[in-house]
Order: sequence, then C-alpha cells, then structure tokens
Amino acid sequence: MEIEPPASSPSTAGHDHHDHHGHVCWGAGHAGHSEHTLTVSSIEVRYGEVPALQDVAFDTRCGRSLALLGPNGAGKSSLIKVLAGILKPAAGTIRWRGAPLTAAHRELAYLPQRGEVDWAFPITVEGLVQMGRYPHVGLWKRFGPHDHSIVTRALEAMKLTDLAQRQIGALSGGQQQRAFIARALAQEAHVLLFDEPFTGLDQPAQEMLRQLFRDLTSEGRLLIASHHDLDSVPGIFDEVLLLQRRQIAFGPVAEAFTPENVAATFYS
Repeated sequence: MEIEPPASSPSTAGHDHHDHHGHVCWGAGHAGHSEHTLTVSSIEVRYGEVPALQDVAFDTRCGRSLALLGPNGAGKSSLIKVLAGILKPAAGTIRWRGAPLTAAHRELAYLPQRGEVDWAFPITVEGLVQMGRYPHVGLWKRFGPHDHSIVTRALEAMKLTDLAQRQIGALSGGQQQRAFIARALAQEAHVLLFDEPFTGLDQPAQEMLRQLFRDLTSEGRLLIASHHDLDSVPGIFDEVLLLQRRQIAFGPVAEAFTPENVAATFYS
C-alpha cells in the first residue's frame, strides 16, 4: 500500500509538514521513527479492589506490530484501554517519544472491538473517517483543504471511496475494520491500538487485514493489538506480550513466543 502525502494547502504552507522518509502521516513532519518509542513502566490496573494487571513493563517503537496474548480476563483489553487513555492506571507510567502519553493523544488511535460499536448509528463511512480530523480542527471548526485531502486519501488507501456514502452498519466486517483504520489514518495517528481486530472476520477479510498490518508497520506506524489466534501470531506480528494479569514474557516473536511461555500464560 503506497500512500503519498497530499499537496500543500494554505493551511499547511510555510511549515515542515511533509516528511517522505519517516512516518506517512500526511501533514506531520518527523525526523524519522527510530526515536519514536513507547515505554511502559510498572503499570498496574485495578477495578475497585480487584487487580486486573500488575507489573507490566515493556518498550516498543514505530515500525513494529505487537500482539497482546492471554486468556480471557488476562488484562489485554485493560492494557489497550490504558494506552488509549480510556482507563487510568492505578500505578506506573507510560511515555511516548520521551514525554507523558497524555501529551500526545492525537498521535494514538483506538479501534474498539466491533461488538462495542453501535452499527445502527446514522453515520456514513466518510463521516466516520472525518471524525479522525476532530482532534486537529475541533468539533465545530470548518475543514480546510488539507483536512478534506487527508480524508479523501484515507478512504482511497483503505479502498473505501466507492463506499463513502454508505451507512457503517451496511458494511461487511472487513469493510468496517478498514473504515476504522481509515479514521486512524485521517487522524494522522502514529500508534494504532486494536482490540481483537481479527475476531468475526471471514478468511478473505482476515488476510486483507494481515496485509494492512504489514503495510502500516512498513510505513512506520506502531500497531498494538489484543489477539487470540495463536497459530497466526508469527505471520502477523513482530513482538508479543504474554499476559496473565501480570507480564509473563515480552520480546520478538522468535524469542518470546515459546511453548514454555505460552504454557505459563494459558495453562498455569
């Protein structure tokens, strides 16, 4: 998937907005992604007095895809929601590019489980993708040429142009996932946070999503996804974080995704 940044518009002229060698962010200039690191330190999540996650610590960077693995109730969704800013951790810190994560909310996009979305909501595909621009322009401000261009290119990148005026509930499962990814692209997000993105998709849609994961990481984005299909992990992800309410293992797939670590995560 080759994505070119849009032509300059009056809203972007005079700024260093186009970097062809770092992120493909259509408007955000970067010196490259080697320094774009997410550092999670000693995260703890509690629901009342009940611990959901303890002592989670890892760091990863742009250009990688990370699978969160563990049984139901292991804390995968909790960690995704902490990273997305939806849940506040009881302890620990998260830093993105050396600064507190809260200072970079525009650079992270959360893609919920499909079961959490009200698919009857009266919004079109284009309207959903336009929502990705709200962190930049605000809810009530007019879109400029730059914003319209980004929305158009996000739709094109996800092959949704012909479906732009379709209500989101009328899409197939794979098309719905692509629509939310298009919204993240329109947001110019560096980090995409997925909660079980492959669940409920048929085989062709799963294969298309696998290819999108590869394309997005090759373009310099960081993808973090909770995932349940262990057999497909090596073909999709670069790194794994195995959870069982605490961190069992973290690292490259070839090093951390071992039978011993899987057994400790799922069968101990």
